[in-house]
Amino acid sequence: MGHQPAFLYVRIKKKDKEYMGLSRKLILVINGKGGCGKDTICNIVGKRYKTINISEITPIKEIASVGGWKGEKTDKARKFLADLKALFVDYNNLPYEYALGYIKDFINDDNEILFIHAREPEEIAKLVNGSPYKVNTILIRREDKLFTSKRHYGNHADDDVENYPYDFIYEGHNDSEEALEKDFMDYFENNLLKNLD
Repeated sequence: MGHQPAFLYVRIKKKDKEYMGLSRKLILVINGKGGCGKDTICNIVGKRYKTINISEITPIKEIASVGGWKGEKTDKARKFLADLKALFVDYNNLPYEYALGYIKDFINDDNEILFIHAREPEEIAKLVNGSPYKVNTILIRREDKLFTSKRHYGNHADDDVENYPYDFIYEGHNDSEEALEKDFMDYFENNLLKNLD
């Protein structure tokens, strides 16, 4: 399937003020082990660009809450959510259809970046290959005082995140959220945005 280009990194001048912006849209699947700071990174980017941050697990969490899940992020709860997601992938492809709906809406709104949290390699491949728009991928790896990516979680969604050929890999070694923000935005603007195809 051919993809329409979704972005171009440019400097935009409005009313004598220059700022960084995207003249086209960027769809970015973001992945990394649980707790590595994916949402923090999306929020950091959201300070400078108009972003939407969604996850394929959201409709699964809503269903899980009916079954008694209370939002905990223990290893047992993570495995429960991963297993429940796998059931819905097999039953009706709910996580993919949920994300695809956001992609279709995003193309017609005024946001610049759509972050999609997708964990399993096969789910990422569905988004990359099934979207009518170009989807890029990024893996977040962290080895610092705030997080380690070497932890084993006991579920395939967290433990198999390395098993996909990502377009970009961010290696974080930061001692504070302020350092993470500076380092990631440098990587995002001077590496990722400049090397998009």
